[in-house]
Amino acid sequence: MRSTVRLANDAWEALLSAHAVLLKEFLAEDLWGEISMREYDVLYTIAKSGGPIRVGDLQEHVLLSQPALSRLVDRLVGRGLVQRDPDPSDARVVLISLTAPGRDIQRAVGRRHARHVAAAMTGRLGTGALEELENLCGRLAGHRSDREVERS
Repeated sequence: MRSTVRLANDAWEALLSAHAVLLKEFLAEDLWGEISMREYDVLYTIAKSGGPIRVGDLQEHVLLSQPALSRLVDRLVGRGLVQRDPDPSDARVVLISLTAPGRDIQRAVGRRHARHVAAAMTGRLGTGALEELENLCGRLAGHRSDREVERS
């Protein structure tokens, strides 16, 4: 019988391994067009925020260091995909939002990516397992409880 420490570490390794395998599959797909997967992640996170987002809040949702995120945002601004604006409530804060071309690219790539994600996930897991995975990952991330998942 595995100890709790061993079980927790084995589960963590399994989660990381699954993430790595799927990420490699998604990176290999010819769906990113003129943006990289990291750039898409930033565009998607901004879109998902529902409006302008503070750089600090953006950083909480992407796997980039602050300097790397700043450089990536600079490139996206330079390409006209995102814009920076001062926060009207605090001039020291910069808000990032999608431009119309940024929104168009995010949606186009997002539709293709969503189809690939769905194929990869449903090819390996049934509906019940997908619901359980969503619940477990939500709980690990501290975002959702079993009850919240049941209501959605």
